[in-house]
Amino acid sequence: MERTIQIVQPMKLAERKVLRVAAYARVSCDKDAMRRSLKAQVDYYKDLIHSRSEWSFAGVYADAFYTGTKDNRPQFSEMLKACRDGKIDRIITKSISRFARNTVTLLSTVRDLRCAGIGIYFEEQNIDTLTEAGELMITILASQAQEESRATSENCKWRIRKMFEEGYTTPFNLLGYKAVDGLVETIPEETEAVQRIFQLYLEGFGKQAIANILKEERVPTCLGGEWAPTTIGSILKNEKYAGDLLLQKSFVEDHISKISRKNRGEMPKYFIQNDHEAIIPREVFNAAEEESVRRRAKYFHSSGEKSELSSKICCGICGKNYRRKTTAARILWCCSTYNTRGRKYCASKAIPEMTLKESCCQALGLAEYDPQEIADRIIQIDALPDNRLVFHLADGTDSEIQWTFPSRSESWTEEKRQKAAEQARRHHAKTGR
Repeated sequence: MERTIQIVQPMKLAERKVLRVAAYARVSCDKDAMRRSLKAQVDYYKDLIHSRSEWSFAGVYADAFYTGTKDNRPQFSEMLKACRDGKIDRIITKSISRFARNTVTLLSTVRDLRCAGIGIYFEEQNIDTLTEAGELMITILASQAQEESRATSENCKWRIRKMFEEGYTTPFNLLGYKAVDGLVETIPEETEAVQRIFQLYLEGFGKQAIANILKEERVPTCLGGEWAPTTIGSILKNEKYAGDLLLQKSFVEDHISKISRKNRGEMPKYFIQNDHEAIIPREVFNAAEEESVRRRAKYFHSSGEKSELSSKICCGICGKNYRRKTTAARILWCCSTYNTRGRKYCASKAIPEMTLKESCCQALGLAEYDPQEIADRIIQIDALPDNRLVFHLADGTDSEIQWTFPSRSESWTEEKRQKAAEQARRHHAKTGR
């Protein structure tokens, strides 16, 4: 039989007559000019897609005021979802920098879409990602776009720092203040709330107690939410209320992640004194700062070291951790919920530190308290409502200890007796009773 060779011509698959085409547009700045630019882009792509008979309109996805270095843009994500759902065959966009300024994001997106048979056409660079040369050109140009983004970011940072150095600031809105025509003005009805916070704090009230008082008095917050200890704390340490301004408290780490970090000495800060009208006299503000330092020294270890029992004691009622607290009489460990929100939210009992340490020694069979042994051998302590402590140990065993409050006679030392007498004398001298 004679051997023959026959050429079989490949059969072309029937091409889709009508391509479902979508467009992507983006602007990064919240300015009127950029708003108009985005609208112009959307209108342009609508007209372009509708003008082509071989195209079917699949939508225009437009992100306003989102940087191209991030891939978590709402409309961008929505467009990619539509691609995965098989609703888009082709994407048109103005340029690589409009689509993405992050090289990794751009290349991974292009490759994923190409595997699905979806091409992207960049008008400015005249690149179609479905062509062989497309990916090489995109790699080069994407790196260029990312570098342009970095250069732009550095220029912006330099310009802002120069403004800081020269004392130029931007108006701000804050409880008690509002920006009006480029200037900062006080809001009389809100200044009273700020002054009351400082007054209560210097009278001895804690941040949670102040928050509770303002809630009861129905004093509105700046943003309409509820008063919280963190809100009170931020007001007490905000130099703006004394009429001053501290600039560059935080900074953006890099132009891709856009993560803002607290400035702990990495960058220079700029302090402007008497920048605007003060709500709190400077001596009052300084007194509040001194009181804050005094309270921190009182309630935390003088050494600043973390206790070996920290994060080990779990409340058997609400599940929160116990915290170390120093009172005038003794050192206690109490549930964080009870400490910040009160008995209404958690009815757990505070445990005297001496009692807790004795219970630890009993659970481990120690003759005396050893911090290192405690840290190494105790995994967790469950503080149950009926004065029971359940110790979960590193060797896999549990130990249960029933604790009791020390009697007053046992805890009534000579030092405490003298202190109580002195307090009584001061009270008598003050009240005449």
